[in-house]
Amino acid sequence: GWCPLSPTGTQTTQLLVEPPWTPAVLWDRVTLTCQGSGTPGATTWYQDRRRWWQERPDKFCVTESGSYKCDRPGTGLSANVSILNDWLVLHLPARALLEGEHGDTALLG
Repeated sequence: GWCPLSPTGTQTTQLLVEPPWTPAVLWDRVTLTCQGSGTPGATTWYQDRRRWWQERPDKFCVTESGSYKCDRPGTGLSANVSILNDWLVLHLPARALLEGEHGDTALLG
C-alpha cells in the first residue's frame, strides 16, 4: 500500500469546508472534512485551540461557531478554519461576489 508523494512533493493536512463560502457561517450547515495521510478515523480535532475530539471520523457537521483545525498522523496539523455565527456577515461579500463588483474571480476560491 505504498503511495507516491503528491506532485508538489509535500504532503499536508487540509481542512475542507462545505459549502465553500468565505467566511463560513454556522447556519449554512457547514461540514468539515480533514484530508491527509494516516489512518482514516484517527483524526484529532481542535476547537478554539483546545483538543476537542480524539480519534474521530475525518468528517463532521459543525454545530458550534468557533475556530477549528484537525491533526492527522503523518501529515500533521491543518490550517485554522473559523466558523462564524452571524447573520450579517455574508450580506456584503455575497452581493459583491454575485454582482462581480471587484471583477476578481479569485474571491471565489
